[in-house]
Amino acid sequence: MAIKQNEGTFDRFARIILGGVCMLIGSYFSMPGFMVLALMIIGLYLMFSGLAGQCVLYKIFGVSTCK
Repeated sequence: MAIKQNEGTFDRFARIILGGVCMLIGSYFSMPGFMVLALMIIGLYLMFSGLAGQCVLYKIFGVSTCK
């Protein structure tokens, strides 16, 4: 069973970059623990969805950036 992608190439690239930036900010800057945790979770989600090409929120709202 194949998962249908709902992210375009630019969207995937942007998610991977933004996910990495979120994780770097969370690990290098001094901030409260809950903010670090939130940035890490957001970063991991963005990177995973960018690599997989499938966004759960896009699926819920019926959005697709594929052409």
